[in-house]
Formats: sequence, structure tokens, C-alpha cells
Amino acid sequence: MEPLLRFIHAMTTFSAESWLRLQPALSTQEFMKNEFLLKEGAVCTSLFFIEKGYCRSFHEIDGIEKNTAFYLENDIATNIRSFGSGEKSAASIIACEPVKAIVFDKALLFEAAKHTPEIEALGRNCIRLFAAKQDEFATLFNIYAAKDRLAYIEEKHPQLLQRVSQTQLASFLGVARETLSRIRKRRVP
Repeated sequence: MEPLLRFIHAMTTFSAESWLRLQPALSTQEFMKNEFLLKEGAVCTSLFFIEKGYCRSFHEIDGIEKNTAFYLENDIATNIRSFGSGEKSAASIIACEPVKAIVFDKALLFEAAKHTPEIEALGRNCIRLFAAKQDEFATLFNIYAAKDRLAYIEEKHPQLLQRVSQTQLASFLGVARETLSRIRKRRVP
């Protein structure tokens, strides 16, 4: 759990006592490739700190998967709307390779936060970080053309290009795989 502790210390002040109080809310879970962390239609009751591997969030529309996010090492994966509201998730989260995650149980996390201000602050900071990442990509998709979205990913998130298949990346960028290939070919000097 050392990566999680480093992640926490990078976000907020967190004492050894708060770390001990957080422990009951944490468990380590491993997911095989193509195993769901969250299925569409289920209520999200966890935050997943990705310690190893990566996963993706997607919606299925008319039998076609539309990727909405990728979560790599040291990212928090969740469906924020379902987690916060208790409504059924409109998206799924699935492991794209073997994933080792530290799972925050919502009920136990909220209980610990009631008694420990640092845990409550950690929860707020995790939600802010998650929301900022969602806003970053929402802005990208609302303003830029596909070629500009790809350029942004290349500059700001090059690890995605190394880990994510071209088919999944095309779905994420909102273009056909062939279109993504054409854009990439035009950009090669």
C-alpha cells in the first residue's frame, strides 16, 4: 500500500493516526484482464486506487462500446455520479490488463471521515482530482477537433498512446479506427 500512501501524502496532510483509521475502509483486490470493476446498472460503492495495470470506463450504445476514460497506475477509478448519488451506474469499468487495486469501501470510508478530519479532506481531494480530470477531457471534446484531441493526448498523456490499443483510443477520441490511422499518418514528418 506504499503507492497509495505516497499518493495521499502528495494530496494532503495525513498523519500516521489517520492512516491507521483509514485501514478498515481499504482492501486489496486483483482483477484479471476483461474482469469488471463495475458493471453498468450496478451502484458504485467503491473508489479504486490503481496500483498496477490499467482499466477503462465505457458506455455501450447500440452494441458499440464508447470509451470515456482510462485509469492507469496511481489513478482513482470510479463512477463519480453513482458513487455520490447511490444511483445505478450508466457506465462500466473493466480491466484492460491484470489490475491490482486498493479498494476504498464507501460506507467504511464515510464512517472514518466522520471521525477524522484528515480522512474527510482526503475524500474531498480525491473527488476534486477526479472531477478535474473529467473536466479536462470534457473541455477537450467540446472545443477541439479529433486531430487536436490526439495532439493534446500526445503532449499531456503520452502514456495512453503506449498502453491503450488504437481501437480503444479511437473510441475515446470519438472517431473511427481508420480515421485515427489517417490522422496519425498525416502528422508523421
